[in-house]
Amino acid sequence: MSDVNRSDWAALILRVLLGLVMLAHSLYLKLLVFTLAGTAQFFESLGLPAVLAYLVFGVEAVAGVMLLLGYRVRLAALALLPILVGATWAHAGNGWLFTNAGGGWEYPVVLAMLTWLQFLLGGGVLALDSRTPARGAVCHDASAP
Repeated sequence: MSDVNRSDWAALILRVLLGLVMLAHSLYLKLLVFTLAGTAQFFESLGLPAVLAYLVFGVEAVAGVMLLLGYRVRLAALALLPILVGATWAHAGNGWLFTNAGGGWEYPVVLAMLTWLQFLLGGGVLALDSRTPARGAVCHDASAP
């Protein structure tokens, strides 16, 4: 297996992992466990506008699906970065470990770094994006003289 193949497979594994985590955070935690209204109240308790909770929910859900499908992966990762930096800020006062009361900042930082790596790597194999050439890409025909 070449290095290119390894990095393409690594990007796929990372993409699926991040997609599932973002869907779990949006659809399960924010929608079903805490509810959107409860999430909005939490945002307000941090001094943030309540409407931001709905925006974060939407971006996490849509970007999660985009990552799973491998559609515009770099855009999805880029959209998630400010959310994960914000989550790091929200948990910064709780100490390092995420097992601390209120959750520490370790987990959001790890997710932010993994999302940055996804941005750098792209979608990898089995991504919808890999089925079409990038804009401006030059396609070379191996059978051409």
